[in-house]
Amino acid sequence: MEQEDRVRCQVCGKQKRLAEVVPAAVVREALVRQMRDGRTEWDENGYICAEDLALARASYVEQLVTDEGGELGDLEQEVVASISEGDLIAEDTNETFEQQLSFGERLSDQIAAFGGSWRFISIFGAIIIVWIVANSLLSRFFDPYPFILLNLVLSCVAAMQAPIIMMSQNRQEDKDRLRASHDYQVNLKAELEIRQIQEKLDHLMNQQWQRLASIQEVQVDMLNELVRGGGRDSEG
Repeated sequence: MEQEDRVRCQVCGKQKRLAEVVPAAVVREALVRQMRDGRTEWDENGYICAEDLALARASYVEQLVTDEGGELGDLEQEVVASISEGDLIAEDTNETFEQQLSFGERLSDQIAAFGGSWRFISIFGAIIIVWIVANSLLSRFFDPYPFILLNLVLSCVAAMQAPIIMMSQNRQEDKDRLRASHDYQVNLKAELEIRQIQEKLDHLMNQQWQRLASIQEVQVDMLNELVRGGGRDSEG
């Protein structure tokens, strides 16, 4: 009984269970042509195992990308691997990028975010006003007019804030590049899978059309027999 439940894969030649194979009749014509070019004997009534079908799909997608864009890069190879293995390629790029940040990078981002907020402007403006008023109205204060110490403090704050903001902007550019690369991978995979679906639909429509044509031929033969039978009855 176990031997009867096994069939031969016409690509690798191994005996596989029925749950591990796909009928050759449902394989897309483009994949069939590719396997025939690889000198694989193909029988529409045979079977192909899931592993060989996945390899054929990966090879077909790789050939498509190579023909359109030249040599495959790392991003294209990841897309081909995800299609052949059936994995999802979509991910949260923000979460991925945040996991790669160090403590110093997180701290600089928080400082840059605080330095570019109305809260910082309000607090810093209030400190400057209090500083000027206190040193102008009170006698013997630590920074009289023209507020040399205040100018020094403002210069130090600006000197420290500028590189922190630039570091945060550089990381934002890295995040944008990561997001753009991920969007390219998702769009490429979607385009290739849509093309595969279209080819599969065309293949199924051709099969359905051939079946309908065969049914019509049988119906025409039956009508001809009825007409001939009716003619003989009228002559009799």
